Amino acid sequence: MRTQEIIQKIETKRNSKVLTYFTSDRQGPINARVAMDIIPIVSAQLRKIGKQEKIDLILYSAGGDTMVPWRLVSMIREYTRHFSVLIPYKSHSAATMIALGADEIVMSDMSELSPIDPSTSNFFNPIDPQNPQNRIPISVEEVMSYFDLAKNKFNIKSDDDLTKVFNKFTESTPAIHPLALGNVNRTHNLIKLLAERLLKSHQAPMSEEDIRRIIEFLTEKLYSHQYFIGRKEAKEDLGIKTVISADDELANLLTELYEEYKAEMKMAEGWNVEAELGDGQSINRKNYKIAFVQSANLSNQFEINLEFKRIQQTLTQQTPQGMVNIPQEQIVWRITGQGWKEE
Repeated sequence: MRTQEIIQKIETKRNSKVLTYFTSDRQGPINARVAMDIIPIVSAQLRKIGKQEKIDLILYSAGGDTMVPWRLVSMIREYTRHFSVLIPYKSHSAATMIALGADEIVMSDMSELSPIDPSTSNFFNPIDPQNPQNRIPISVEEVMSYFDLAKNKFNIKSDDDLTKVFNKFTESTPAIHPLALGNVNRTHNLIKLLAERLLKSHQAPMSEEDIRRIIEFLTEKLYSHQYFIGRKEAKEDLGIKTVISADDELANLLTELYEEYKAEMKMAEGWNVEAELGDGQSINRKNYKIAFVQSANLSNQFEINLEFKRIQQTLTQQTPQGMVNIPQEQIVWRITGQGWKEE
């Protein structure tokens, strides 16, 4: 893998020190999200790099824990006066929040930001009817849109009618506990607060009006978490003035870096347990790399170890002749180990 060689080329071009943070978005159980376990990993990288005039974070992720961005950005800022985020392709949700904290966001024609409205899950979320062990995540934006529909589209304004709307929501099937809605509201307010703090952390201060408009767009006005934002829209429509365009040489280096990580984490491959087990195999163990943090001189990777087994199960089925037992072959898998490793 040539990632560190490419990192050195970007450092030379940008006259900066470069960190990368890539998380796999491959299908199945072998993907990774922005998570708090990154903090000690990045801390070790920053201590090795030392304080620098410019630090660039090259970021690829489909999102994750919304509590991470402020913690990560504030830590990086202890080591540099000028912090930039470079986006080769996807920088969604929590990764967008990280980018908001940068003095500049460097984007190519392929780069994407996204809305920052999260889904919340806690003990009070509704139980999944298809899998009683799981809770159904509640999208913050879906809840806000429901009440917006009632108040502004159907012109429901009276307290009594709004109470009925609320009751319909909490009496739905599966039922939504009022405390789950409280958690949604708390998360919505927290996201706006964190986004504001990230935007105010820049070297060059932003106006309160610009900050308010950007947060409103990213939390309320784009209406879909799957709405992806290119560099032209980010700068001109959303008013994120920190967005700058990568020149052709830098854009090519960022794409080249992305392709290296994509191949290493096999992100273009689908997930099929039969293929993972292997033809004719009854048991197989495989290791997967699902996240990387790298600098020119230090490499960390998150690995997950899975075990696959082919087993025979007996299923009871009703037939015209009565209940019969039918043997059926299945493939099961389990995690046997996971964690960060230093190369």
